[in-house]
Amino acid sequence: MSTEEKPAAPRSLAEALRARDDDSLAALLRSRPDLITPVPTDLTQLATRAGTRASVVRALERLDRFALQTAQALAVAPDPASYAQLLGLLAGDDGDPAVAAALPRAVGVLREQALVWGGDDRLRLVRTARELLAPSPQHPSPTGLGPTVQEATAGMSPGRIQEIVAEAGLPSTHDAVSAVASLTALFSDRARMRALLADAPRESLQVLERLVWGPPYGQVTAEPAPRLRWLLDRGLLLPTAPGTVVLPREVALHLRAGRAHRAPEPVPPAVEPAAAHRPQVVDATAAGQALTALATVEELLKEWDEGGPAVLRAGGLSVRDLKRTAVALDVPEPVAAFWVELAYAAGLIASDGEADERYAATPAYDEWLERPPAERWGRLAEAWLAATRTPGLVGGRDAKDRTLSALGPGLDRSAAPEVRHRVLGLLAALPEGAAPDAESVLARLRWERPSRGGRDTEEDLRARLARWTLTEAELLGVTGRGALSAHGRALLGAPAPAHAPERTPAPEPEGPGDKLPVHHHRHPAPAAPLSPAEQAVATAAATRLLAPLLPEPLDHVLLQADLTAVAPGPLHRPLAETLGVLAEVESKGGATVYRFTPASVRRALDAGRSASDLHAFLAEHSRTPVPQPLAYLIDDVARRHGHLRVGAASAYVRCDDDALLDEILADKRAAGLRLRRLAPTVLAAQADPATLLEGLRGMGFAPAAESVEGDVLITRAHAHRTPPRTAPEPVPDGPPVPDATLLAAAIRAIKAGDLAATAPREPGATGSSGAGAPPAGGEPPRTGPAETLATVQAAVLTGQSLWIGYVNAEGAASRRVIAPVRVEGGFVTAYDHTADEVRTFALHRITGVAELADEEG
Repeated sequence: MSTEEKPAAPRSLAEALRARDDDSLAALLRSRPDLITPVPTDLTQLATRAGTRASVVRALERLDRFALQTAQALAVAPDPASYAQLLGLLAGDDGDPAVAAALPRAVGVLREQALVWGGDDRLRLVRTARELLAPSPQHPSPTGLGPTVQEATAGMSPGRIQEIVAEAGLPSTHDAVSAVASLTALFSDRARMRALLADAPRESLQVLERLVWGPPYGQVTAEPAPRLRWLLDRGLLLPTAPGTVVLPREVALHLRAGRAHRAPEPVPPAVEPAAAHRPQVVDATAAGQALTALATVEELLKEWDEGGPAVLRAGGLSVRDLKRTAVALDVPEPVAAFWVELAYAAGLIASDGEADERYAATPAYDEWLERPPAERWGRLAEAWLAATRTPGLVGGRDAKDRTLSALGPGLDRSAAPEVRHRVLGLLAALPEGAAPDAESVLARLRWERPSRGGRDTEEDLRARLARWTLTEAELLGVTGRGALSAHGRALLGAPAPAHAPERTPAPEPEGPGDKLPVHHHRHPAPAAPLSPAEQAVATAAATRLLAPLLPEPLDHVLLQADLTAVAPGPLHRPLAETLGVLAEVESKGGATVYRFTPASVRRALDAGRSASDLHAFLAEHSRTPVPQPLAYLIDDVARRHGHLRVGAASAYVRCDDDALLDEILADKRAAGLRLRRLAPTVLAAQADPATLLEGLRGMGFAPAAESVEGDVLITRAHAHRTPPRTAPEPVPDGPPVPDATLLAAAIRAIKAGDLAATAPREPGATGSSGAGAPPAGGEPPRTGPAETLATVQAAVLTGQSLWIGYVNAEGAASRRVIAPVRVEGGFVTAYDHTADEVRTFALHRITGVAELADEEG
């Protein structure tokens, strides 16, 4: 009876990759997209690239804490190590069931990412990863372990090694190598080590306790104390340099009961809910915040409609302009920076590019205004989710100690989109309506992406990004009361929650509202940010869920006797724009309060409205009668409006009432205007018309400007727009994750190239000369022109693939696997398996051909 032969163990990472199927290779390239930029020619090149320092560092930085601890344990284990040895290093002598349960997943992650290869009996960490994670005096290991006995005694004299062996109670050997091996065996034997340490002085054991969890290095004098001398004599401490000793790795592992880590973390910390609300209340609150976000962005752009703040020479807003913007929006400066950066990320504002460069709205802003509210919110939310610009950094200092300004350089952080997506993903995994405890979110993120080698700055940035995400999501209406809303869940591409069809918000109960039971349906979000096409679909789904929650715009206000108007909700745009000219906004919130003043009424008259127009407008859009004080105010301002006329001489004032001109000339406040009478009804001024208008208005008059023809000038705000601008591109955090199509094409190309490099070849049909056989060393084949043409023509008929040598126009030789399709005019049209595309090859540049051997089995 024949037994199936066990496949040979791989001898290299390339062989291990060669044994993988397409799905496994796709998982590798998806987790490490830098490996296919550009696509490797074969699996050997893929393995080489996977072992480069930059790629390995990037892969290690993206491991979760336990996977990283597993890699660190392998770095201090024998090479190769068995699965049992690795489990012992992580679970300890007593065995930790949580570690034992989590270790297969961690090893699977390391294998998938080609950081570990080999079977369970011969696990190997790739050489570059071992060099990065293994302990050294310059780069201590997070395990706190030091060098092995063999490494620590590398420079020690053979006589001294024999002395240590004898003092430890071991028989002497004939050479240093066997002596070191004997000492290593002693330190690795738990029973013999317990017996050795049983005779140790208490003070010596205290020294070991201080060094056991690291750092393993200590200082000694030229004449060590007795407690140190006892340890040095038995090799429990070994000298590494004058005045420096180290605790050998084997000794430390015995004292640690076999553990490489003091506190393995096999299980991610749970994200704890801090409060619970009804999902309908969360959605209603988030929708209200979304409406406020739209109003705030509109107010910002309206503030900058005629041209916003000047652009600093180094780029960005000045501190003074940011303060003015914060006052105009009635928000703190950090929040104002967020809204400014959000509008910029959405492509709604940009610099105008003029000589006197200023920020202004883009043409896209006008198009954005015409969209329904839910779609406008979707564009803002999508831009926020993908933006790498980080408003939370505004006001901080860069590496050159320069202040970071809003809209200025230096605010891009490539990790921002991934952190935002992950924070919202953790919220999506909570029960519906549950708001998370912020510290538990940060603890989970630290486990999922720990800092390697004490890189506290990076970990601190990720923590700050997470905190800013929670705040910004609430401002934008992605969350409500700290919990992820239904439309926020859809924005991530997660399934719609169970309560989504219910459109009527439930009232929040009084009393212990946070103790309400919540729906325990979990809807996990995708593990990674979506592709642009997927994100567009998710955004559309989010806007569909948000739209029914937003109130319909109103076409009326409530006029009150104290010269105010109350808008109980959002207004239709024409009504809001006209009311914004006729009155001043006094307060904002769920209801907006407008106040009518003489200056605001005059502004409406300057814009070309007549008193009768204003009366009709108010009567049409008020649910209450127009109060008499407001009607009197309009009539009084209109009666005086335009009574005086200002034109350009350098400037003049004319009025049919010469008594009124006498009053102006007698007013001391007019001295700065340097007025003089030209005629009974005309005054001339040295000031320009604009200054004259402002001066007379400051004196309490209501002049109107007129043209050179004598017609009243109608003054309307001039909307300043930038030339067409595109939204800023996010700064990528490394190569993008390839999609399924690119992965399939890359794997086909890699395998085709590998086939060309490794497949056995048949000798050419040239008799005993063997001219068609590929030369030794894997060089391209050599055949004559006639044989080359005949072989290629035969392959066209049979559909067989060929291995060819080809020299391009630059003289570079290469090996390729092709499937010839047509031969004519001195050219071969063939499918190039190596490049995964159809190409044309000149026959005279083909150095030779060879048939691929039939694959066995």
